[in-house]
Amino acid sequence: MQIDKSLLAGSTTTLILKLLSEKDRYGYEMIETLAARSDHTFDLKAGTLYPILHTLEKNSWVESYEQKAAGERVRKYYHLTEKGAKALDEKQREWQAYSDAVNRVLKGGACHAAG
Repeated sequence: MQIDKSLLAGSTTTLILKLLSEKDRYGYEMIETLAARSDHTFDLKAGTLYPILHTLEKNSWVESYEQKAAGERVRKYYHLTEKGAKALDEKQREWQAYSDAVNRVLKGGACHAAG
């Protein structure tokens, strides 16, 4: 099933923050991990990922550093900051509230009556 790109756009930042909460990662690793975990629902291109990462750095939610990988290749890794961890927590709460509200509407309000 093809998912509307506008639905995906709102959650991409949260997903990247989540990946970085697990461990420091480099860009291609994030792209591959998101694709694998989402059964390719999130097939990000570098041209989509890197502007998001730059914005996250600008907000001080992530920091980047370079590290030599296997061989002589130097990779740019991204690390979640304390400010980023707080942002992730807030974004996860926002997503839960949003998805709960959407599900209540889709289910005809049945979930709302149980409260």
